[in-house]
Amino acid sequence: MAHSHAAPPGDAPDIRHGDIDAQAEENMREGTLAPRVFWPAAIIMAIFIGLTLAFPQKAKGIFDALQSDVISYFGWYYVAIVAFFVVFALYLGFSRMGDIKLGSDDDKPAYSFRTWFAFLFAAGMGIGLVFYGATEPLMHFVSPRPGVDGTPEQVAQEAMSQSYLHWGLHPWAIYVIVGLAIAYATHRLKLPLSIRYSLKPLLGDRVKGKWGDVIDIVALVGTLFGVATSLGLGVMQIAAGLGFLNIPAEGNLWLTGIILVLMGITLFSVVTGLEKGMKWLSNGNLILAAIVCLFVLAVGPTIFLLREFIGSLGHYFQNVIYMTFDTLAMYGDDGQKFQATWTTFYWGWWISWSPFVGMFIARVSKGRSVREFVVGVLLVPAFTSFFWFAVMGGTALHQELFGDVTLRNEDGSVTAENALFHMLGNLPGGVVLTIGAVILITVFFVTSADSGALVLGMISTNGSPEPKTWIRVFWCLVAAFTAIALIWAGGTDSLSAIQTVAILTAIPFSLVILMMCVSLYKALSFEHKLFIRAQRRNAREEIALELRDNLGEQVDEMVASGVDRRLATAVDEAVEEAVDAKVERKVNLAVNEKLDERVESAVASTVDEVAFQVQANTVAIQELKENSSGSESASNGPWDK
Repeated sequence: MAHSHAAPPGDAPDIRHGDIDAQAEENMREGTLAPRVFWPAAIIMAIFIGLTLAFPQKAKGIFDALQSDVISYFGWYYVAIVAFFVVFALYLGFSRMGDIKLGSDDDKPAYSFRTWFAFLFAAGMGIGLVFYGATEPLMHFVSPRPGVDGTPEQVAQEAMSQSYLHWGLHPWAIYVIVGLAIAYATHRLKLPLSIRYSLKPLLGDRVKGKWGDVIDIVALVGTLFGVATSLGLGVMQIAAGLGFLNIPAEGNLWLTGIILVLMGITLFSVVTGLEKGMKWLSNGNLILAAIVCLFVLAVGPTIFLLREFIGSLGHYFQNVIYMTFDTLAMYGDDGQKFQATWTTFYWGWWISWSPFVGMFIARVSKGRSVREFVVGVLLVPAFTSFFWFAVMGGTALHQELFGDVTLRNEDGSVTAENALFHMLGNLPGGVVLTIGAVILITVFFVTSADSGALVLGMISTNGSPEPKTWIRVFWCLVAAFTAIALIWAGGTDSLSAIQTVAILTAIPFSLVILMMCVSLYKALSFEHKLFIRAQRRNAREEIALELRDNLGEQVDEMVASGVDRRLATAVDEAVEEAVDAKVERKVNLAVNEKLDERVESAVASTVDEVAFQVQANTVAIQELKENSSGSESASNGPWDK
């Protein structure tokens, strides 16, 4: 698709290249700090971590109160905007805007599809997918969504579809919008890799000033809480896995120690850089996840899982619109509690996680088209998540429905971080699977922390794709201490505190995502109009050229035809004249010859007649003479008287 650098007409957004101030360009090129973004965010996080660690019980009370208020007043808002994000993402990908390239028109993808997919999958869902893969369907089965009833099999099917809702198209649609807005601004418009510049088509030069600083600060804090949420979930499940391996890892001290050990591994990945450490870990993580999933499929109820995968897809797509817009308003406190624990938590988590995932996948998506980006980031990971839940969650449900074992606690409840290892322990090779799952979560922890530190560094350096190593190390440590603070604030109910923070931090950044939608639409539609205009101009030029060619050919034919006709006429006339002249000469020659012959014949005949007459006259005269002589002789004889 052509890209125009002409000034936009009227009130169209100005999306020309290179429009950043000198200081931002210097920060981006050198990978150094943007003080107006870094220090406010660092101070906010320092205050949060300090107060939470100093007063964990009071912090927990505040979290609980805020969670109740947010769910009461904003639960419907989360449901509505996430539904809109899905529709908008599909529209961008499958409209004619999907042809626009995220980069120059001739750019090729920076990474192979496998590596690209490994990057976005590891960054986008890693720890959460492992944490909830077996747990969530089982928990929905044990404590169904309000309004769900029927046989155990029907409840189990509804549980699987509810899990698909939370992990399918909806979270990835959020990532699509944020990632696409940043990738378009960065690779197409050549602007820095930063949240603020994704809004330039909407806000114009205001992104360079305080408005842009506020946007980046909100994104920085939201990203940090999103990363901390995933790290908290990861360390809780690692501790549970170690417990199943008879390695005691209970209590906040153990959780804190695990975080510190894993952060040491993460720092090694940070200092080796994206091309080495992150690339190796992401590809290795994807392979390890595939091995664990396929092994469970092979040793578990294989045919059941394959049938359930297909059946669950049908059930999900049949009910996805209803489930998307269902706020459970008719079910009072039970409905509100379910929304807070599950759907609203997920939508808030994905929104708070989206600056991190969006910037990261934008960073590695240069050279992709908008349509390729949407398909790669929305559809492929969603169907991969469906398959993961069908295998892991389907195995857990099969054991609960048809097996001789139960994955529940003695009181009938399900412990979120333990369900996976209970399920794996009931399969052949359970110990090996448990070890593999712990390693998988550990690597996901490292990749999430590493890529999170990279994104946090990019935001705090005005969009530098390669922030200074010490900046990435700093944010890596801040994310670790934030996760530690959330664990200590939550105590035995750490998951609740983590969920609350994810929901709260999503509110301000959801407004930024809505602005991204407007910005993306203005920029892409404007460029599409330029493309249509260029197409029409090219079409007009081609038509005019074709008409000129056709007209020229017609004129040439007419001229040639006229010349041919005139030449033919002239030739005919010349031939006719030549023929006439030749005929005339022939006739004259023949006439002259005939005349000469006639004259000669006449003359010859006359001469012959004259000669004959002369001869006759001569003979006559001779005879007369002879007769005259004889007469004289006779008169002198006897008988002459």
